[in-house]
Amino acid sequence: MSLGLAALLSGCSGGILDPKGPVAADEKNLIITATVLMLLVVIPVIVLTLVFAWKYRASNPDAVYTPKWSHSNKIEAVVWIIPIIIVTALAVVAWRTTHKLDPYRPLDSDQKPVNVQVVALNWKWLFIYPDLGIASVNQLAFPKGVPVNFRITSDVAMNSFFIPQLGGQIYAMAGMETKLHLLADEAGEYNGMSANYSGGGFSGMKFKAIATQTPEEFQAWVNQVKAQAKPLDAQSYLALAAPSENNPPAYYTVAEPRLFDAVLHKYMAGRQSLAASDEDLKLAALTRVLCQPKAAKE
Repeated sequence: MSLGLAALLSGCSGGILDPKGPVAADEKNLIITATVLMLLVVIPVIVLTLVFAWKYRASNPDAVYTPKWSHSNKIEAVVWIIPIIIVTALAVVAWRTTHKLDPYRPLDSDQKPVNVQVVALNWKWLFIYPDLGIASVNQLAFPKGVPVNFRITSDVAMNSFFIPQLGGQIYAMAGMETKLHLLADEAGEYNGMSANYSGGGFSGMKFKAIATQTPEEFQAWVNQVKAQAKPLDAQSYLALAAPSENNPPAYYTVAEPRLFDAVLHKYMAGRQSLAASDEDLKLAALTRVLCQPKAAKE
């Protein structure tokens, strides 16, 4: 039996039922709990359907025939009370976990979080580390046991940012910012993807999320990025944003510290109103540069 169970669960490896972080673990527990509660109704209904069909078959002379029967308080009680209890339990579980797993809620930890800005492009993911001055394409790294705070947007069609083993799935939309907070309990490489179809190169829009064993290993990755990096300014970003498929990892140093904000604001109406201070003037100027290809096309 144990071998059979292992065979059945082998297909869950690397997916949402093989969690490697607290968010994914809570989501797995919610899925299992909700499924079990619903099966409390489904399984008896299936079993009783088969029992009744067999007992009251036409060839069974022992089945009681009561053509004038119309009501039973006992049956009514079972039919209503049990579903009410199950639905109430589901509602309580869903209410609690919905608030606990709010993607905008920071995770409780005594570790300083890693901040990552995520931009969905055609057909690749750009990860900007604003505190470290680096960026990477289709590769994300962070130490295990350290929260990762994501700010997410898109410079193209709507996508969905998803690392199944770490939990969370949240949309990346042009002109909008969403947030997500994740943490890895174990070191390893985890598959990330877009879970929302976005065009011809969608199938190759995947990345690796690397949870390092120690902060020192993460720092070594940062040093590797800086050693191999190319500058990422407004013009090089426009070249990077051009549609491409099955992109290998690439590394950059971020020359424009407000690049993410400029990508976010380029789709917002009234962006000229940003010019309220020197920093806003810089952001408005950077936003205009990023909008040039769109303006030229129109």
